[in-house]
Formats: sequence, structure tokens, C-alpha cells
Amino acid sequence: MSHGVRLPLAAICFAALIHTGHAFGVHPGPSVDAPAPDFHVTTFDGRKLSLADFKGQVVVLNFWATWCGPCKQELPLLEDYYRRQHAAGLVILAVATEDSLTPFQLRPLAKLLTLQMVKRFKGEYGQIKYLPTNFVIDRKGILRYAASGGFTREGIEQVLGPLLTESPDSSGTGESG
Repeated sequence: MSHGVRLPLAAICFAALIHTGHAFGVHPGPSVDAPAPDFHVTTFDGRKLSLADFKGQVVVLNFWATWCGPCKQELPLLEDYYRRQHAAGLVILAVATEDSLTPFQLRPLAKLLTLQMVKRFKGEYGQIKYLPTNFVIDRKGILRYAASGGFTREGIEQVLGPLLTESPDSSGTGESG
């Protein structure tokens, strides 16, 4: 006969949830080289879009804030790269964080940019702790890059260049179909 401590199953499950970060709404970020989590956005021009709307395109989710110095340097770089590469299938969604200016205050900036500014974002992309934070999703919906810190001109090319040269319908085998 065992006289050890017996914990109720609920207590064990709760402890496991806390340990893995799944309790209290804390979600770890998505995994690179795995399917990207779905997301839903509302753009400044009122369109409601999800990941499925960008099938076959390379998508950058850029989380930024107006008070963030590195974000202020990165946004013009992203805009310039987008203007040069959007015809190759590039989409950039700039998501201003809640502690930034209001959507009404950001509207003049949104009108100046050709990349899409987002006023509402919903998706399981973890807790954004540092700004800017970028997620890059390839043409097949696989998360290929996730990092905090602003892109440099060289960094944008290193991450996005190879993804933009991939064929939207390539099977990854190197053979044409």
C-alpha cells in the first residue's frame, strides 16, 4: 500500500499548462519551418483578409509602433523594397501595435504608403515583446522567418530575395511539373 501524495488529475494538467505556457492566454510564438498560423486583418482601406487570401505570395507581417526608433528606420526600407518587389508576389502587412497612435491618427501615413497598413490583427503569433518584430511566410504558407529587431537593407534581401525567386507552384523538388 502506497502512502505517497496523490494529486488530482486537474492539478497535474494545470501544472503542465503553466509549464508549457498555455495557461492564462500566454502563447509561445509560431515555429519557423512549420505552417504559419492563420490570421485575420482589417486594412486601413477596410478590407478583411486572412492568410488564405495571400496563397502563392510571400507575406511579411511587420509589427511596429510609432514611438519605436528602429521601426521608424525600418518602415521606409520595407516600403522601398515593397515598391520594387510587389510585382514578384510580395505582400507586406504593417501592424501598428495598440500602444501606437490611433488608426485615425495613422490614416495620413497609410495614404502615403503602398504597402498595406493594418488597423486590426487577430492571430496566434505569440506575445510581441520587442519591436519591430517580423514574420515571413513563404508562398506555400510556411513560416520561414520570425525575429525581433529591424531589417537592414541587406537583411531584407537575404531573407526575402530567395523566397521571391521560388515559383508559386513549385513542389520543392527542383523539377518542373
